[in-house]
Amino acid sequence: MKKVIIQLGTLTCPSCMQKIEQGLSQQTGVEKVTVLFNASKVKVEINEKDIQPEDLSKKIEALGYDVEGMKVKGLA
Repeated sequence: MKKVIIQLGTLTCPSCMQKIEQGLSQQTGVEKVTVLFNASKVKVEINEKDIQPEDLSKKIEALGYDVEGMKVKGLA
């Protein structure tokens, strides 16, 4: 399991947060999604056997949002 923290461009409305959360949670290998609206960040726990961190940023960009950075951490 890996934890991926994605820095986004500024989110302008709560529906943006819901759109990202729903879009990512439907991906195979995504275990948990948390969107931090005020910080414009997304925290995602993934199973790397099924999905890669880069796939998450591609999905977010496909939904119409800017990805400004990404950190990947291993979970114990």
